[in-house]
Amino acid sequence: MQGLVFWLVYPILWLISILPFRLFYIVSDLIFILVYHIIGYRRKTVRQNLELIFPEKSKEEISKIQKKFYSHMCDMFLEMIKSISISEKELKRRFTFTNLEYLRELEKMDKSIIVMCGHYASYEWMNALQLYDLKFRSFGIYKRIKNKYFDDLVKRIRGRFDGTLITTYKATEAIRYNQERGILGNYAMIADQSPKLSRAKHWIHFMGIRVPVFEGSERLARKLDMNVIYLHVEKTGRGFYNATLKPITTDAPNEPEHYITKRFIELLENQIKSKPEFYLWTHKRWKHRNEPIPNRAEIID
Repeated sequence: MQGLVFWLVYPILWLISILPFRLFYIVSDLIFILVYHIIGYRRKTVRQNLELIFPEKSKEEISKIQKKFYSHMCDMFLEMIKSISISEKELKRRFTFTNLEYLRELEKMDKSIIVMCGHYASYEWMNALQLYDLKFRSFGIYKRIKNKYFDDLVKRIRGRFDGTLITTYKATEAIRYNQERGILGNYAMIADQSPKLSRAKHWIHFMGIRVPVFEGSERLARKLDMNVIYLHVEKTGRGFYNATLKPITTDAPNEPEHYITKRFIELLENQIKSKPEFYLWTHKRWKHRNEPIPNRAEIID
């Protein structure tokens, strides 16, 4: 069944991916009408999230942010599909970096690097990092897709630009394996996921609401002595993004406990407050806010 679904859907995805960008974004506009106005995909969740985080904003302001968000979400979904066929030249033109020299300076320290990312702007095209003349190999830590055929497709897309995906469950093992063999890398991690309550060991204020938080990136950095940076991505136009690499630490083992996590949250919050329409409001990031905090858990803010 998984194979049938994939082979029914994949030809459509491929045809969309080869469209010229002018037509490509017309398709995105049509999908926006379907998703927002007709299906109403997670509109209640998005509205609740925005009203929770921005209680000072009027209904009109919330509605404006909501519509802009759905338009951006549809663009980003289509851009993920575009990755099937986009050329290296076009990807580098559309996803640029302001300070790659900082990454090259970090590489001179001969320590692997964790690139902490949020669900903000474009995390689909950040594999453009792999197209530059960098010393380290690029890896992405991701959650495996249940449909193995689509999971393989995502791996092939990343592999087009010499990137390698590692599942979240094997991240520590894989990084340690690479380091033992002298393979240093830039490891990109989406770090603002919401953990299950059964695994929620740490709680923090995120956008003014106390929620559980993963500290996987910090634990890896401290345990394996890795440099840590934040990928600050801004949407500069439709289909265009600019990223700045912001330092978090070059001495993870000696930083105060929770510093890396708190600094990441602070940097992400600043972006969300500035332009909230580019954050992924459909995911239920604050769903555990009213749950009792387990006795074993630690409040880190």
